[in-house]
Amino acid sequence: MVAGRRVSALFLAGTLVCTWIGSGSLFGGAGRAFRNGFSALWMSAGAWLGIVIVYFLAHRVRRISQYTVPDILETRYTPAARLLGTLAIVIAYLTIASYQFIGGGRLLFILTGLDPLTGRAITAGLVVVYTIFAGMLSIVALDLINGLMITSGVLIALPFTLKAAGGISNVTKILPPTHFTVFGTPGVAPAIGLFIPTLLLLLGESSMYQKFMSARDEKTARRAVVGMVFGVIFVESALVATAVFGAALYWNDPSFVFGNGQFATRATETIILQIGRYHLPFLAGIFLLTGSVAIIFSTANTFLMIPSTSLARDIYQRFIHPHASENRVVRFQRIMILLLAIIAFAMSSFFESILDMALYAYTMVGAAITPALLTAFLWRRVTELAGTLSIAFGMAATILFAVLHTLGFESVSFGFFELPLSYDYIIYPAALVSVLSLFLISYFTSPSNEQKWRPFWG
Repeated sequence: MVAGRRVSALFLAGTLVCTWIGSGSLFGGAGRAFRNGFSALWMSAGAWLGIVIVYFLAHRVRRISQYTVPDILETRYTPAARLLGTLAIVIAYLTIASYQFIGGGRLLFILTGLDPLTGRAITAGLVVVYTIFAGMLSIVALDLINGLMITSGVLIALPFTLKAAGGISNVTKILPPTHFTVFGTPGVAPAIGLFIPTLLLLLGESSMYQKFMSARDEKTARRAVVGMVFGVIFVESALVATAVFGAALYWNDPSFVFGNGQFATRATETIILQIGRYHLPFLAGIFLLTGSVAIIFSTANTFLMIPSTSLARDIYQRFIHPHASENRVVRFQRIMILLLAIIAFAMSSFFESILDMALYAYTMVGAAITPALLTAFLWRRVTELAGTLSIAFGMAATILFAVLHTLGFESVSFGFFELPLSYDYIIYPAALVSVLSLFLISYFTSPSNEQKWRPFWG
């Protein structure tokens, strides 16, 4: 679960970068960049700010020396907070694992013509084997290599893509001017709607906290965050720029942009793979597509590892078999990895686009877990009841929004205000409900005793 708590700063930085940059960036973020230009970086920018904030928390997380985020939630709040946190993590992370499988299926289809559903199954099977063998140790050990493949693939692809598109003058001539503005065509509210979920997800990202708890010591955890800052900013900016340059290659292609100006969302989300397959020199294409495989695998295995750890540690060991041996817990976790992979595979047909899946998953963590988790470290006055109910209300609001969207509702009216039921806006109601309940209930309930908050303050 925590790789023996002996991971160095270099390997920790590598695995943190690889965890964050997944199919959400490779497909969802790149597709958004195709459709709206450089304003897609608002999705990445939330992570950049989140990493800076995390720098000041990483050493305190490592000091607590727990195993999972639900461990932290119970330590500060209640056993119910642990259960609710585990449920939110399982729902969100299975969604994220699910769209890694979709990404693998799309990659195999573009390379070989293999049926995408078969490609998903192959990807899921390989990820399960990869994750089961050595847990967190296998993830951390290989993610440094994955990180190098991702970085080199994108670095090599960027100038070749710009050249294939005819240079910057031709790109600006083909694409609309809004592709080069701060907020793009959608405007301010959708841009902030991309920014906040990624910020809140990163601040509550269970795999990151679990990896901090794998570090050798507090200093190692903090040094790794510095490496993560530079790695994430560079790779995500390069991915978005490559997608924008690639958009100029396909802007008049009817399989990407219809005659009425509407976009084929799923097609635009494959832009990075299309560039690697058809528009780069042979070796450069191999580097980019190999980096894409690394992105898919390094994220998929982590997002099976974390919910399986939560089920093994926070449900099985905590409530069902408290005295289970380490071997028994690990066997249970390996069974859970297989079971969760099957569920994630089944979930992969419920959303229209990877970006929608990403925003749903990010909001599930960002609204349900992040407010309660951060206040555990930053606010002594937060109470056990407030933290627990904040998780419950954040989950409920996220699920309700998704259900209404699935049922075909386009918006919900609140008198003078109308909320569009697009995933660009899902973070607003979910985060508002969670944060308001956290603060209001804290002020109307008795303060926690020192035994609850002291471990978080030293």
